[in-house]
Order: sequence, then structure tokens, then C-alpha cells
Amino acid sequence: MDRWNGKIAVVTGAGSGNGAAITKDLLRNYIKVIGLDINLEALENLKRTISNNFKENFFAKKCNVTDFAEVDAVFEWIFSNFDGIDILVNNAGVARDGNLCTMDPKDVQFILNTNVMGYVHCTRKAFINMKTRKFDGHIILINSALGHRVVPLGNSMSVNIYAPSKFAITAMTEIYREEFFSEGTKIKITSISPGMVHTPMIGEEVKEKVKNILYPEDIAQAVIYAISTPPHVQIHEISLKPFGEPV
Repeated sequence: MDRWNGKIAVVTGAGSGNGAAITKDLLRNYIKVIGLDINLEALENLKRTISNNFKENFFAKKCNVTDFAEVDAVFEWIFSNFDGIDILVNNAGVARDGNLCTMDPKDVQFILNTNVMGYVHCTRKAFINMKTRKFDGHIILINSALGHRVVPLGNSMSVNIYAPSKFAITAMTEIYREEFFSEGTKIKITSISPGMVHTPMIGEEVKEKVKNILYPEDIAQAVIYAISTPPHVQIHEISLKPFGEPV
């Protein structure tokens, strides 16, 4: 991890859940973190929970990853105020209730814009910056177990377009791996696919029904493991499931 001391990480969806836990673990490893979130208040609340030893290395910026103009502006601010981006954690994600066959197309589009296009645009900005600087950075895509296998959740719940959006991340990971290499870089790409995680995205009713569940800190540890590998090792996919998960 010594190579990352003082380096710059960008975490999308940093205000809560997995993003907040990942941010804290990166900070504890002496990495400067620029936390992006659509909810600036959530970022400010996160900052209040960060140890005083690391507060000065956390920078909060409001950013809606579905708004390409806003993403461009935030990344230009980053490029103007820091040496560049060394680690990108694409974490911002959303889910909506409803059956795919009947749900509002606007909800479907919002999920795809956040979970897929948000990753595409942020990855593009980070990759070009890393390649231009000739820096062997690392890009993390927070995926899901539902991005590898669709598991029925029962009559009262549907994974609707959320699962296909995560299947896209699985395919994108392989495409990025090949493209990063063909572009002559040593930039790494890692997909992290957890099962159900105790985050605000999961409703309280669901949390009460589920006996086996992961926590954001578990996902954060996987991120640290992936970026701690030596230059010749690339962790392509990490799959996490809570012990005893039935499927």
C-alpha cells in the first residue's frame, strides 16, 4: 500500500453505505479522497464522522453522475486542483421498486443512467487522465452478485432493470481490461460483486427478512485488498457473499 501514500482517489456515491466505508478505509491508508455524491449534505455528515487525523485529506464535491456536464465540471476541478486521479471507485448506484414489465420508463432510464452511464463517463475521464500522466492507476467498479446471476427475490420484490445494469458492469470490466492493455497502459480494473449489503438502498423490511447480510465495511476491505496487490497482479473479479447465504 506504500505506493498509494498521498495519492488521489475519487469515490462516487461517497455519502453513505459502501461509498462512505470505502472512503474511510482509503483515508486510513493515507490516500487523499475526493468524495462525490448527489447529496452534498450526506458528504458533510460523512466528514463529521471522519477522524481528525484524516479530515484534511477528504474533499467533498456535489456531483450527479447522470449529468455529464456536471461530471465534466467536477473532474476539471479535480484536474485543476490536484496532480490527477490515481484511483477511481465507481460506486454510485440506485435501485427502484417495481416490476420491469410495468414500471415507469423514467425509473428504468434513471437506473441505467446512474448504474451504467455514470460508470462509463467517470471511467473515461479517469482513464484518459491516468494514461496522459503515464500513471499506472486502478479503477474499481462496484458490481453486484446480481450482475452474474439473477436470483428471484419473491413475489413482493423484483430486481427489474437493476440486475441487467449490473450484468453490464460485468461485461464492461472485461472490455476495459482488454482496452486498457491494448492502449499500452498498465492501469488495472477490478469488479467487486457483493451479495446483499446492509445499506440505505435496501429497505428495512428486506433487512428484517434477510438473516445473512454483508456490511459496507466488508466491501471496503475488498477494495483495499484489490489495490494493495503488486504491479504484476490484477484482481479481475472479487465475489463476496455472507456466510450461509442459501443461493
